[in-house]
Amino acid sequence: MFDVIIAGCGPTGAMLAAELRLHDVRVLVLERETAPASFVRIVGLHIRSLELMAMRGLLDRVLPHGRQRPAAGFFAAIAKPVPKGLDSAYAYLLGIPQPVIVDLLEEHAIELGAQVRRGCAVVGIEQDDEGVTVELADGEQLRSRYLVGCDGGRSTVRKLLGVRFPGEPARTETLMGEMEVDAPQVEIAAKVAEIRDIHPFWLRPFGNGVYSVVVPAAGVSDREVPPTLEDFQQQLRAIAGTDFGVHSPRWLSRFGDATRLADRYRVGRVLLAGDAAHIHPPIGGQGLNLGVQDAVNLGWKLAAQVRGWAPKTLLDTYQAERHPVAADVLDNTRAQTELLSTEPGPRAVRRLLTELMDLDEVNRHLIEKITAVGIRYDFGPGPDLLGRRLRDIAVKQGNLYGLLHRGRGLLLDRTERLTVGGWSDRVDHLADPTAELDAPGVLLRPDGHVAWIGDNQQNLDDHLSRWFDEPTH
Repeated sequence: MFDVIIAGCGPTGAMLAAELRLHDVRVLVLERETAPASFVRIVGLHIRSLELMAMRGLLDRVLPHGRQRPAAGFFAAIAKPVPKGLDSAYAYLLGIPQPVIVDLLEEHAIELGAQVRRGCAVVGIEQDDEGVTVELADGEQLRSRYLVGCDGGRSTVRKLLGVRFPGEPARTETLMGEMEVDAPQVEIAAKVAEIRDIHPFWLRPFGNGVYSVVVPAAGVSDREVPPTLEDFQQQLRAIAGTDFGVHSPRWLSRFGDATRLADRYRVGRVLLAGDAAHIHPPIGGQGLNLGVQDAVNLGWKLAAQVRGWAPKTLLDTYQAERHPVAADVLDNTRAQTELLSTEPGPRAVRRLLTELMDLDEVNRHLIEKITAVGIRYDFGPGPDLLGRRLRDIAVKQGNLYGLLHRGRGLLLDRTERLTVGGWSDRVDHLADPTAELDAPGVLLRPDGHVAWIGDNQQNLDDHLSRWFDEPTH
């Protein structure tokens, strides 16, 4: 019997498996596909996801495979400079091939002891007071204490649970792919600049005559059926008057603007994360990041439940914290989609917002929203830092995030008078009066969010109990 079975070995499932293994949870990941995706779609890791990679010691592994870009121009593709004073040591975007980041995260999970089985499709689930029975397509039945559906927007787990997935169906569709282009780059750039009112539309060079091509589709079709090169040629001619001589595609896909959010993230011993819990247009590049951040929020809480040190309501905080974050992402993608419309009203709003984004405060607010560094969980009244993530600051042992690799809580104590006492098996303690922190002490959860601020030991003990259960005597 496993402690946790995860359906889906995409970025969310692989990251969750690794987070659980940090706490010695027995994990099995079931992936329906027999092999990783062959096409190379470039995705962007935003600031908060880069911070999480640094927290788990993964950033040095990831960086060589990506290309750093300025943290700007994300919101509705409105070109503005990087805001001043972004509060992060990793204030950039890392463009990286999606298969690469999936492979790196899966490799990390396996190194930590997770099992991954490919070619295993979940077709049935049944839960009771002791655990969950998972039935596979070949008839095999597996048993675990918990099941997490990380199996994408068409999640089988979500459907088997009967969880509602309200929202809006796709109204528009976009073709995206990588292919070789015969037309000269100067000609392509001039034509793309001429048609700047059509969104989304671009041809961006990768080198050696290969381009990323994005063009509006003729209508909404079955996303299960991949587009053809002829579809791209037809739409390019319809919009640009030329197909630019596109040929030899590396991969072709389509995406719509469907926007949906699961009304529940948990039913008993079964939970949802990533695209299984929320889908939205890819504008702003938030989808993969949102799923990885779900995994880090859920991982330590589910591990605490399995290991027997979770306070009674800890697992409930997963939905309480992450559902509103996803709702906000859905809203900002809805807004961005409207701002890409060619209708007069949305175009007027876009011009107005473009003016407002010349104000650094507005520009920074929108970038912090897209990159998830502006998130503040509701931990009750307190200073503004309470509930927010803490940036990677300098401490006497090097840097703060280097102390979070094991996925444990951390007391950062500038007073040198505080203690974690009976919680030392779950929470680390660093007494450092030189830490670059404008507070006497902070308690960090394993996901890097500030759970307590102060210098009173009794008050600290109360918050240690709130997040890490009773002390071990």
